[in-house]
Amino acid sequence: MRRRLRLRGEASITLLLGAALGLLLYAQRDGSAQTTSAPRAEGVAAPGPTPGVRVFEAPDTGAAPPVYEGDTPEPPTPTPTGPFDFGRYLRAKDQRRFPLLINQPHKCRGNGVPADGPDLLIAVKSVAADFERRQAVRQTWGAEGRVQGALVRRVFLLGVPRAAGADGADAADAEGAGTRTHWSAMLRAESRAYADILLWAFDDTFFNLTLKEIHFLAWASAYCPDVRFVFKGDSDVFVHVGNLLEFLAPRDPAQDLLAGDVIVQARPIRRRTSKYYIPEAVYGLQAYPAYAGGGGFVLSGATLHRLAGACAQVELFPIDDVFLGMCLQRLRLTPEPHPAFRTFGIPRPSAAPHLRTFDPCFYRELVVVHGLSAADIWLMWHLLHGPHGPACARPWPVAAGPFQWGP
Repeated sequence: MRRRLRLRGEASITLLLGAALGLLLYAQRDGSAQTTSAPRAEGVAAPGPTPGVRVFEAPDTGAAPPVYEGDTPEPPTPTPTGPFDFGRYLRAKDQRRFPLLINQPHKCRGNGVPADGPDLLIAVKSVAADFERRQAVRQTWGAEGRVQGALVRRVFLLGVPRAAGADGADAADAEGAGTRTHWSAMLRAESRAYADILLWAFDDTFFNLTLKEIHFLAWASAYCPDVRFVFKGDSDVFVHVGNLLEFLAPRDPAQDLLAGDVIVQARPIRRRTSKYYIPEAVYGLQAYPAYAGGGGFVLSGATLHRLAGACAQVELFPIDDVFLGMCLQRLRLTPEPHPAFRTFGIPRPSAAPHLRTFDPCFYRELVVVHGLSAADIWLMWHLLHGPHGPACARPWPVAAGPFQWGP
């Protein structure tokens, strides 16, 4: 009898040791899977279970906080093609007023717009060559008209294509003249067809997005003085306008608001090889002010007018979303974080590596998702707004066994 009890005790101990060893091996496997996954771009905060303010904190080792690498792994077009010429930038940084070549003066007045202006103005950063993206936006989330009773209007923000505005002999030859004629004719025809093109006379380069920022703020203040809210973003985002309007419904447009994917404590890059390189002579502080990721954010009419005034007084900075954070800092305004603004895209959960994140059941709960192709935008829009909508709430049969992730 004693021998039988001793054997049972030894068997129990063996089972416990086996279970402990299994848990240890699983933990090691899980940890190694995390460390061998694709590295995250520098400066991009790791997604948490409840996204809010993205805080770039220093690790326990005492190292400096991660540096700014934009709000997505790939910057919006146009991308920088070489090292940034800071000498030229510093010489021309005080040139901040450029003529408006194509205007839409009646966008927020007339044509059925009430006297107090539209409820939502959508402003999309674009470049001349991105006609396909503009068409995708026009035909999907950026369509003008009434959405849930709210009046929506749309504009695209463009500068002159670099080849058309380049200095030197190349711009004077027949090829350069032909390029200028081609883009001018195309954009003017597009403006006549859709009445949504705003074109300024500065070169449309990555580091001139700040010029696009201040010129749009000035334009909207002058031509849309009574707009209630403004959404501003890139042409590669998907926006659930219905969710955005629900978020804005209880808000007062006469009160300050700028909401989006907020990033704090990002520090400037001092590495010359980076496209975001900022020398200390241009920005000497250790961290940038809080800013909303430039992929997409929303602001009230009151904040629009205040920002237009503040940004006219802040020295230009070559990274547009950080520049806007500097303008907010001057106004002593704090951007409001919102977890449904995903300017880093939708991260794949580590616990479900086979989960498909390009799924309408994810997108129907969000406001902004950044980093989509024109085809992706079109497809997601129709998946969400089809005659039957996504089948996300249908009941699933109760599993007979333990839970398992499907393929």
